[in-house]
Amino acid sequence: MADDNTEGGGSIMVKLDDVLYERRMTLTELAERIGITLANLSILKTGKAKAIRFSTLEAICRELECQPGDLIVYVPEAAVEEDVE
Repeated sequence: MADDNTEGGGSIMVKLDDVLYERRMTLTELAERIGITLANLSILKTGKAKAIRFSTLEAICRELECQPGDLIVYVPEAAVEEDVE
């Protein structure tokens, strides 16, 4: 989930897959529990989302018993370039 309007690079990475794995929960189960479509949750999981509502983030954190920082992290441009090489 990268913001195309940022200067200086870097990107926002969504770690929903990692947290779901740790909690032994499927994306489908999470979607049902928080009342969001599987398609929309999948867009978030794959990092293609341009935004997320706080209410959605709150619901995800509630169900996964985690903090927003467990789901979304900022990766500086240098670190992104290292992963590519």
